[in-house]
Amino acid sequence: MRIAVVGVGGVGSYFGGRLAQAGADVLFIARGDNLVALRERGLRIESIW
Repeated sequence: MRIAVVGVGGVGSYFGGRLAQAGADVLFIARGDNLVALRERGLRIESIW
């Protein structure tokens, strides 16, 4: 099953990233500054856990 995260802000990025980390097939849908940032730097989640 493919999961689409629409509106990749702080919350969408976090949960989509965790789903992808767990092995889910995740599609991130972004625009504007968020799209530019994802393309240039990718997505990285830093957590104390």
